[in-house]
Order: sequence, then structure tokens, then C-alpha cells
Amino acid sequence: MPRVIEYHDTVISRFPTIRTPHLELIQITEAHADDLLKLFGDQQVTRYYNLSPFECTNDSHKLIDHFRKRFEAGTAIRWGIRLNESNEIIGTAGFNNFTRKHRANIGCELQHAYWNRGITTEAMHAIISYGFHALDINRMEAEVMEGNEPSIHLLNKIGFKQEGTLRQWMYWNNKHYDMLMFSLLRSDAHA
Repeated sequence: MPRVIEYHDTVISRFPTIRTPHLELIQITEAHADDLLKLFGDQQVTRYYNLSPFECTNDSHKLIDHFRKRFEAGTAIRWGIRLNESNEIIGTAGFNNFTRKHRANIGCELQHAYWNRGITTEAMHAIISYGFHALDINRMEAEVMEGNEPSIHLLNKIGFKQEGTLRQWMYWNNKHYDMLMFSLLRSDAHA
């Protein structure tokens, strides 16, 4: 697994910025509301996400506030993904929840115009490395809705193992969905 170029902070007293060869993973702020509207307003992006497509920047502000509160509570970290030469956030990635020295639930999404360019692979490698080294996480988990082949492919590509199916695990839009459970252990990443 490629190592991250730079961590700004290994203690979460302030939001950690992560730099990789092509990306900067940064804190999402109110200044990024239009970027999030573009990202989450796209039905191709939200198709397998338990979130209705955004209709206005007010939806973005609510999500930004949610990300901020979860970070301040010490239970989650969600980074904005931007290319090194750009100020625009083109995706988000991070830990939906985590417990230091134990486990983290990981996820990401990217504007469809940037799919199949290796961006989420690079971002996820960096976030996984941060989790294993800075947070001392032992187990990374990801739940994926059945049929979400791009996410399944990504998880397989970065070393996750499919463990099974969580039957009717997610409830969204008045319907239950089966989810596929994937995991990556620290020992897998160092094998």
C-alpha cells in the first residue's frame, strides 16, 4: 500500500490535512457548499447512497454541519477531495465513524466526471494509511449496496475482503436494502 506523503497532524486537535502525489484531502467548510451541491446533486453519485440528491446549497450546509459536529465529537472524519492544482472539492472520503485502536467505517464518493482516473484509489489508500498509523485502527469496514459495482471493484482493488451480506441492513426511502460487508485488517495491509 502506498504511503501518504504528509500528515499535518497525528493528534486530532485540529482537522488533519493529508497530501498525496495528486490530491489534497482537506476539511470541508461552508466555502465548499456549491461543490457539495454539484457532487450530491448528481443522481449518478447518490444512486447507491442513502441520501436524496441535493436540490440547493441549504442541503450542502446541513451536510457540512453534520461532518463538523461528528469531527468535533471525535467520532468521524470526512475529508474533501481536491486535485492539487484546484480549489474545487470533487468528492469526499473518510471515516463515517471510528474508534481509536479498534475499527473504522470508511466511505467515499466522487463527481462522475472524475470516475475511472484513480482518484478514489489514491484518496482511499491515504485515508487507510492515516487510520492505521495515526489512529491505530485495526479493522476498516465498508458496507456497499448490492449492485454498486464501482465501489465493489474499488474495495477489491485496495485489498478489502468481502465477508458476507448484511440482510436488509439499510433502510432508506421506505425500503430495506441488503448490504455487502467488506473489511481490511491492519495485518492484511502489511502482509
